[in-house]
Amino acid sequence: MKFFHLSDLHLGKRLHECSLLEDQKHILQQVLTLAQQHQPAAVIIAGDLYDKPVPPAEAVHLCDEFLTRLSAMGCTVLLTSGNHDSAERVAFGAQLLQKGGVYISPPYDQQPVSVTLQDEQGEVDFWLLPFLKPAPVRHVWAEQGTAEDYESYNSAVRFAVNQLPRRAGVRSVLAAHQFVTGASRCDSEEVSVGGVDNVEVSAFAGFDYVALGHIHSPQSVGRPTVRYCGSPLAYSFSEAGQQKSVTMVELTAEETIVHTLPLAPLRAVRRLRGSFLQLTDPALAAEDYLYITLTDEDEVPQALGRLRGVYPNLLCLDYDNRRTRAVQQVAAAELAAPKTPLQHFMDLYEQQNNQPMTARQAEFCAGLIESIWEKEAGQ
Repeated sequence: MKFFHLSDLHLGKRLHECSLLEDQKHILQQVLTLAQQHQPAAVIIAGDLYDKPVPPAEAVHLCDEFLTRLSAMGCTVLLTSGNHDSAERVAFGAQLLQKGGVYISPPYDQQPVSVTLQDEQGEVDFWLLPFLKPAPVRHVWAEQGTAEDYESYNSAVRFAVNQLPRRAGVRSVLAAHQFVTGASRCDSEEVSVGGVDNVEVSAFAGFDYVALGHIHSPQSVGRPTVRYCGSPLAYSFSEAGQQKSVTMVELTAEETIVHTLPLAPLRAVRRLRGSFLQLTDPALAAEDYLYITLTDEDEVPQALGRLRGVYPNLLCLDYDNRRTRAVQQVAAAELAAPKTPLQHFMDLYEQQNNQPMTARQAEFCAGLIESIWEKEAGQ
């Protein structure tokens, strides 16, 4: 059984207020070309199909075109929602789309979708788990579980996975969108309050392959078959220089083989460093998305506008000189022990009540802060 693993398309994403829709269309065409070349039986999209819960119309149109063309190739599409998606909106028309071989995870208010495909070696069960928080797991399984089963992301995801009616002796694949402890983050990912969203890799034991989304750098966690495929494009300057790819998995009766198929962006995300004179050399002109650091000791008048004559997609500009380094040293001393909003709130609680928060109280506060952030992200 051969299948593709994608995630974190973030259709509709803007990089420093610059629309990436043209770049996303370009990279999805490469995915389609690779699918035509390798003929996977299925394509998994492990969450964050869109960048916002209410995506722009152009992003929805691009998604519609991409899924339609995959379906026309005969690929089964297996799609689960991520933390940036509205699970309800993504799942609209899911029952109709199944007729075209497109399966979408519903919101977690029922047993997750499973799809069984068959090759010459037998059946493979694919499970689609949407992005999970403890609250919906508690709501669905309140009568079967205990308070400990839902008190954290780790326990809730583990409990939800354990409820899947997996079949002994049948190969199985799980698609999920969670942060697995030990994975390396990038700046473009939404960081949870206080790191409460961590899930231990042992929660996903027993699957032949776990197709993860949420982290934008391609990497395996814990074992080679628990993998983040990464985003198909760089969505922050912390990802400059990363080789983006499609993960292709070959699942046999004896082993799971993971390949990476490289992707080439329409415009790279890069960082440049040097003096104004060095960087205004016309020979360096480029259409890439750039973050430039000038090393001149004195500020250059109208540097941003003048540099954009050479680099039209220059998005960020700063200086690295004696003055800025002195400012950074002062700032670093002031921020020697940065704290998350949740940690600040927990400190305040302890000062006022002479006792620390319980785990349940911390989870409740983290949920409130996350819900505020999600509402702001959706605006």
